[in-house]
Amino acid sequence: MASTTIPTKDTDFNVAQEVISTEANTNRTAWGLDTSWLDSELLPAKAVWVAAYAAYENPATRTPLLTFEKTEARKKYEKLLRVLVANLEANTKVTDDDRRAMGIPIRKTTRTPVPVPATYPDFDVDSSVIRRLTIHFRDHGSDKKAKPAGVHGAEIRWAILAAPPVEVSELVNTGFDTHTPFTLEFNESERGQTVWFCLRWENTRGEKGPWSEIVSAIIP
Repeated sequence: MASTTIPTKDTDFNVAQEVISTEANTNRTAWGLDTSWLDSELLPAKAVWVAAYAAYENPATRTPLLTFEKTEARKKYEKLLRVLVANLEANTKVTDDDRRAMGIPIRKTTRTPVPVPATYPDFDVDSSVIRRLTIHFRDHGSDKKAKPAGVHGAEIRWAILAAPPVEVSELVNTGFDTHTPFTLEFNESERGQTVWFCLRWENTRGEKGPWSEIVSAIIP
């Protein structure tokens, strides 16, 4: 039972809260919990909830007033219980076995490694607007816009050249975009010239994948 996934049903909530509040109260000193807060806020709210829920449970004597009192008691108590669970999730004095016993999920202590990009972007260059080239990029072999797992965005290299470049290093201009498309604006004097492009993925750690093919487009 995480602080954001406390059971919805009252019956399940009642069982879960009893386990958590009892363990927290029993181990308050060992876990370094705020005793004053427990005694003045959490436990009194629990007592109101337990009494209201017990009165509500019997269908033969249940009334709209009892239903209302039960609902209000839970609202107040659940808010405090979420604070307690969040503390128990992060509290280094609480062991994983303690959390399992209370139904609290174990937080991961290590991050899943981000892979180095193994593919390169495919892209199309849209020249339908004068003095503008728009690069629509996607993962190699895919027709969807989604980036590969762990990828932050695409690095774009380009240059206006009279002859095809031999090396990517000849593309002296660089840009970066986290989402397709990437747009370049040109001057009127540059219309009709050839721009050469090359793209590669970069992950969230700054590690880069292989370059794509070098492709050309005419500035419209």
